[in-house]
Amino acid sequence: MAGVGQRLEMRQGQSLVMTPQLQQAIKLLQLSNIELAEYCEAELEKNPLLDRDDREAVPTTDHDAGESAAAHERADEALSRDDFSKTSDMDQAAHDNMYDGDIPTQRVAEGPQSGSLTDWTTVKSGNAYEGEDGLESSVAATLSLKGHLESQLSIAALLPDDRLILMALIDAIDEAGYLRADLLDVANRLGTDLEDVQAVLGVLQGFDPVGVGARDLAECLSLQLKANDRLDPAMEALMTRLDLVARRDMAQLTALCGVDAEDIADMISEIRTLNPKPGLAFGSEPVTPVVPDVFVKEGPDGAWLIELNSDTLPRLLVNNQYYGSVSKASRDKDSKNYLADCLNNANWLVKSLDQRARTILKVATEIVRHQDGFLTHGVRHLRPLNLRIIADAISMHESTVSRVTSNKYISTPRGLFELKYFFTASIQAMNGAESHSAEAVRDRIREMIENEGAREILSDDRIVALLTADGVNIARRTVAKYREALRIPSSVERRRLKAGEAPQAAFR
Repeated sequence: MAGVGQRLEMRQGQSLVMTPQLQQAIKLLQLSNIELAEYCEAELEKNPLLDRDDREAVPTTDHDAGESAAAHERADEALSRDDFSKTSDMDQAAHDNMYDGDIPTQRVAEGPQSGSLTDWTTVKSGNAYEGEDGLESSVAATLSLKGHLESQLSIAALLPDDRLILMALIDAIDEAGYLRADLLDVANRLGTDLEDVQAVLGVLQGFDPVGVGARDLAECLSLQLKANDRLDPAMEALMTRLDLVARRDMAQLTALCGVDAEDIADMISEIRTLNPKPGLAFGSEPVTPVVPDVFVKEGPDGAWLIELNSDTLPRLLVNNQYYGSVSKASRDKDSKNYLADCLNNANWLVKSLDQRARTILKVATEIVRHQDGFLTHGVRHLRPLNLRIIADAISMHESTVSRVTSNKYISTPRGLFELKYFFTASIQAMNGAESHSAEAVRDRIREMIENEGAREILSDDRIVALLTADGVNIARRTVAKYREALRIPSSVERRRLKAGEAPQAAFR
């Protein structure tokens, strides 16, 4: 029997150690402009070598994003000068490709950035650098009404254009839960039909809390009564004259509703059990206005002009002159080390902010390029889009694009949207042709059903066959899902309805 022994072995391997500076760079990318401003204020307070740049800001456009790498290197050198050379080689190499090098290992060899870092999504750290504040804070946080509605949106079976409409409606909900937007204005802004907006409003009014999305008190109470199966004709009549209820005009109410005074009293008692402001059950934190990070407008030649909102970009400078004077007066080692750390951190922060701004502009420019149809014609012209398409176009990793599109808003002629809302599902085409957007396929299904004859009701299988013949690769269950989202009955129900309409038409 062989004996048990010990031996020493040396193995070579590679691993990425996340330095505090790299963690900071990742964290800065996903912060909103408000959170970023707060973060920079904290850094200004604790780092004596950081100063505000009070010079007038020059808007950064998509043309600036394409400037040469050599120009950026000269700017970086001007910012850091020779003092930044004290940073470790790994940190320096990491910052040179802070986001552009955020590419999976298998794709690194395909581009000029073969020496860049590995995929940051696989890196684990003991610090919550991804922005998580821990379980305690997430449990203690008060859920806002908007957050509660958006959480239901994420699990609702909605098509891309309906999802955008619903987000626009959610943004118009006040703290009491009422819709404070004109539906026709929303339809015109999004380039869609009023009927589509009304249909999506019906979805919103089915969300919790019951009564949300109402446009007035009567509608709010009616939604709650309907949910309780108590909206009978007498109650519907009562809802039309709440002014009489407020005056306790029993004579007119009994005549209006067709019931006696005792029933009216019971109905009024039932109304008093309802919640006239359902939204107030959620967090009443101050409403923070959304400030866009990017502006999009049409240029004189018809092209879209994209520029960063300079008002949301913190402008910081490294005070090298102050560092030089203080470092000369420092005698002990601790003071010198403290100043060196402050200088390195300040340089890194300034570079990180610049890289963050350019990365947001890159991503926004590519999104606008893909969704030009939406900006020009409206919500029905959204194109299929996912994170990988944008990531491949700008040579970044999907995780970087995901961070950029969260909590970043873009102001367009169609309204204000979060960047992530432009990502839509796609339907594969036959024979390798270009994919179809889900909303375009949905419209074709609706058009087919609207044009069907009374004797030729299209089943879901028949719709699949017709779409396949047109080059759309779609499953039957997908057709059924889209049909249900359009609130169109099944072929059996439509056949029954049209059969019932035919005898009635004969007596007209």
